[in-house]
Amino acid sequence: MSSVYINGASCISVQDTLAEDFFGQFKPENSVPIVKAIEPAYKEFIPAAMIRRMSKTVKMSSVASHYALKEAGIEKPDAIIVGTGMGCSQDSEKFLKNVIDNQEEFLTPTYFIQSTHNTVAGQIALALQCHAYNFTYVNTSSALEFSLLDAKLQLTDDEAENILVGSTDEQTERTMELYQLRHIIKKTEHFPVDFLTSTTKGVLWGEGSSFFVIGKNKTENSYAQIRDVQITNKLEQQETERFIEAFLVKNNLSFTDIDAVILGFSGDQESDTYYKTAMNLFPESALLYYKHLSGEYNTASGFSTFMACHILKNQQIPEIMMINSIKKNAIKNVLLYNHLLGNDHSLVLLEKV
Repeated sequence: MSSVYINGASCISVQDTLAEDFFGQFKPENSVPIVKAIEPAYKEFIPAAMIRRMSKTVKMSSVASHYALKEAGIEKPDAIIVGTGMGCSQDSEKFLKNVIDNQEEFLTPTYFIQSTHNTVAGQIALALQCHAYNFTYVNTSSALEFSLLDAKLQLTDDEAENILVGSTDEQTERTMELYQLRHIIKKTEHFPVDFLTSTTKGVLWGEGSSFFVIGKNKTENSYAQIRDVQITNKLEQQETERFIEAFLVKNNLSFTDIDAVILGFSGDQESDTYYKTAMNLFPESALLYYKHLSGEYNTASGFSTFMACHILKNQQIPEIMMINSIKKNAIKNVLLYNHLLGNDHSLVLLEKV
């Protein structure tokens, strides 16, 4: 399967990643259980009457997709593919609350219509008047990777030339409460936390929206080639080495060919063992982590993909992401490894253009 290119990239996260010089403005967070995204001034992009009816994830995605398309010089993509774990959960909660409060009677359909996971892709298509292929993947932490695979297949089969691919997830009050009750989110007394040496269960939860324009042709704005994507739902820790090695062999690479590895350390003692195993496979690579900047959430890998794009384009690694002290004179191959609490493991291989 031939390579495709990332020609536009934009991200809204708990960092100010829409700023021009965001590399030097990172503020790691390790002291609170939940961190919220830094939102732009939506009224600059969305009519005021529409803003009131949009959930947070729709608004974030609308702006992030706008920037990605603008950067790639594309007005209307040939397809729109969005990956999400929780979808428009704010409107889902509002709808369910209405059901309970009104004893299942006299319900308006608005919140239900807006609560479906494909609302994000649909709203973007409506704004762009794009009537092409429109699809949403809901695969917990591998939703973006499935979206990238779909886009890659369409581009290599000559079914499209430029595809808008995105990932997005928002927080909701009730869901965060439930996550805390289930100890998915760390207890307050376990903060501050060191993401690399944590000895407690649970994560710091974030949110965000990342969008990319994937094209079959390289342009002046191209960030990287997408060499390959691999996904598996379940993986035993002792299988980690075989999983990564088989992926590299498939792409005619060895461990020493990887210049930088971006690992999804979340601060969860149990599931981070996969990343510690992976670290030992790359003694000559720059090892990086990022969830102390983005928080953990279903599609946090969108943040790491966005960062990998800028690392490859700028040939520069932010000090705040570095685990070890290895620095490369040239960064050609970047490997991204992510999972969510031990499930849905994904590998993404990006190469410098």
